Amino acid sequence: MADSPLERLSSVADSIQPNERPLLVVVVGPTAVGKTRWAIDMARALETEIINADSRQVFKRMAIGTAAPSANERAEIQHHFVDFIEPDQRYSAGQFEQDASVWLDHWFKHRRTAVLAGGSGLYVKALIEGLDDIPSDPSIRAQLNQRLELHGLAPLIEELAQLDPAHLSKMDAQNPQRVIRALEVCLISGRPFSSFHKLAPRARPYDTWVVGLQMDRDSLNSRINMRVEHMIEAGLEAEVRELEYLKDANALRTVGYREWWPFFENECSMTDVQAQIQLRTRQFAKRQMTWFQKMEGVQWFDASDRENIAEGLRVECEKRSWHFAHPIPHSEPHRDE
Repeated sequence: MADSPLERLSSVADSIQPNERPLLVVVVGPTAVGKTRWAIDMARALETEIINADSRQVFKRMAIGTAAPSANERAEIQHHFVDFIEPDQRYSAGQFEQDASVWLDHWFKHRRTAVLAGGSGLYVKALIEGLDDIPSDPSIRAQLNQRLELHGLAPLIEELAQLDPAHLSKMDAQNPQRVIRALEVCLISGRPFSSFHKLAPRARPYDTWVVGLQMDRDSLNSRINMRVEHMIEAGLEAEVRELEYLKDANALRTVGYREWWPFFENECSMTDVQAQIQLRTRQFAKRQMTWFQKMEGVQWFDASDRENIAEGLRVECEKRSWHFAHPIPHSEPHRDE
């Protein structure tokens, strides 16, 4: 990966003191709640950079459908782990944990804060708590893929419902590869896939302050619907068409992309595509909230409560006798992120 985040580590001046523990500010919440804008404002206040924790925004050529930080936003503050993997390549939470940990090890030799922001709960958990060693078996996976081809996804979902209903309830059950991966682990280990995410958190050489952003459901759904409209206006159809030859890649089996295949076959209308993306994004946001609400140590705020969020960050800094480099602006987020 010639242009990987690990090779774009900024050159920075020393600012962390001996024996001082760095602070990782973590911003989580459902899609469209405003994480990107908040992460940028916090990173500017702390004069630091952002680690992106989004399993879809790692892919190149998918900026519109994944709502990746825009060029202007990335010019404001350096973002890492965005737009660096081809869509036909695989990138796991375990790989993210390794790569982001290496980045932080380098960064915290010189700087005392960084911001982690994103809606992929497993990526967040991987970095701040660590993941258990999850087994794999290519032969089992091949058998499951063959069953998928012969009988479709429904029987696999039914089997997963028997083996790990907890995981099924909060995952994207329409993503065949995620269903197959969960079943693979269940069948190899004899344990629910979800049980591998319950180990005691690993010690990290930095502190964390986890901010959870939330919004009433009607407002969030309205933002989601509007954002999908903006994506289509911004050229989502063209973006997907350019990737159609990779339609079987795992990256393309996701909300915002798979809904286009019937449209390209003249099996549905543009209105149908938009409605399906909006519906599935709302469902996805609900699953995200279920995941993050089960996380320990999250301090929840209404996404519009800029005064109290800024005060919370100020308190965290004052505990360490740190001061903001720049104030957090009081304006409302302007991005339907």
